Amino acid sequence: MSKTTQRDRTERWLVALLVLVAGVFSVLIPQVFWSAANFQSIASQIPVTGVLTLAMAITMLTGGINLSIIATSNASALVMAWVCTQLEPTFSSMVLMLFAGACVALVVGLINGVLISIVRVSPILATLGIMTLLKGVNILISGGSAISNFPNYVLALDRSYILGIPLPLYLFIAVAAIIWLILAKTPLGRQIYLTGSNEKATYFSGINTRRTLIWVYVISSLLCAVAALLMMSKLNSAKASYGESLLLITILATVLGGVNPDGGFGKIFGIVLALFLLQMLESGLNIMGVSSYITMALWGALLLAFIFIKGVNIPALRFLKKSNQ
Repeated sequence: MSKTTQRDRTERWLVALLVLVAGVFSVLIPQVFWSAANFQSIASQIPVTGVLTLAMAITMLTGGINLSIIATSNASALVMAWVCTQLEPTFSSMVLMLFAGACVALVVGLINGVLISIVRVSPILATLGIMTLLKGVNILISGGSAISNFPNYVLALDRSYILGIPLPLYLFIAVAAIIWLILAKTPLGRQIYLTGSNEKATYFSGINTRRTLIWVYVISSLLCAVAALLMMSKLNSAKASYGESLLLITILATVLGGVNPDGGFGKIFGIVLALFLLQMLESGLNIMGVSSYITMALWGALLLAFIFIKGVNIPALRFLKKSNQ
């Protein structure tokens, strides 16, 4: 099966599941599910998770992973929170805040990239180590408490609406579009896919895979800084422990969206569809009063069922297909 066909099948399955979920909730809770308030709630929940999922996905396209996305996001948020609460609310302080958050993310991304591409540490071990280190540093610099009461230029982001749609959702769509452009229309994007397909062959073909991997982890960390800003605006606070439950969700949405965990294949559109599916499912179950633990179990079952249906990354199925030919 070609990669294009595999992508089309993934997107078709996701669209079918979206229609199925919407249909079930239309029968069970029609008035509440189709209300404007519910869709605004869904739209407000997607951006933070969505940007973090993109940060995870771009590393998985190379066959790696970034377990430090939540810790990086919290580190950027704490630094930005300290800057904006210590300075007068002016345009200059806003620029300085954004610059500080980006610098933190850039340093973390460079460290991850160097460890993985040059020192040749396994991505899961490198990012796990950075995650643990950042968690300790985040708690140390914040004392484990939250920094809150941000100026209006931070809070206005989450409180703004255009045509009834929260501004953060537009920001997420813009970020997704930029990542799509990088992956689909630039030499770096082609290098990312080639590195994920076969890093050694890509290296011997003349492509600097080390530089590619460094760029990937820098971009991933910068996306974490964007998610940090969205989280600050939404919660009006920053803390070392925020968003820890989102790590597994980003991996789930990435794989469910069609990204091959071994690297080399995956599209942004499928990831966006998976995010809307998961958020719609969570919202509907919350309205029905279903426990969040049951929701998490359903997400895991959905992922397993989806992988089984597609028949990818299962060695036994590959072996059976070859033996029947």
